[in-house]
Amino acid sequence: MYKIKNHSKLDIYFKNADYSDIKTIEGEVSLRHFISAMLSYYPWWIVFLYKIREFLVSILGLVKHEKPDVLPSLKPEDISLDSGEQASFFIVKAAKENFYWVSETSEDKHLKAYFGVVAEEVSDSLTRFHVFTSVKYIHWTGPVYFNLIRPFHHIVVARMMKNGVKR
Repeated sequence: MYKIKNHSKLDIYFKNADYSDIKTIEGEVSLRHFISAMLSYYPWWIVFLYKIREFLVSILGLVKHEKPDVLPSLKPEDISLDSGEQASFFIVKAAKENFYWVSETSEDKHLKAYFGVVAEEVSDSLTRFHVFTSVKYIHWTGPVYFNLIRPFHHIVVARMMKNGVKR
């Protein structure tokens, strides 16, 4: 949390949050490489979890987002730093090259979620990545939905991070 608190511009993503977490990992890759590899991680079991999510969405009457025909495989140069640009399933909110990148989920009626990465240079070749998730419930279905997926959220994000530091 310390490194994220050093960027006061990121405070707004935690203000009035109903839930937030921060996970940390180190690797010898750039911020853009880390993000692109994270957002391109789609093993069979994550695809299966998305199918379960579709079922939950229909039961809770949540917004059904259009899913792509092909899951994106992003390269570092594909990661936009421009607010409002699309990045896989997320929309870029704020970014600063080699320092941080923050995105949000598409518009939903049940919750608003932010997903971000703060890069901390440890040495010339090693970077510590602080990955955060911040969630604000909008409707009673928000905590119901999020608490059902929360155990999987931790596993998915941890595995995405491991993929992010692969060279």
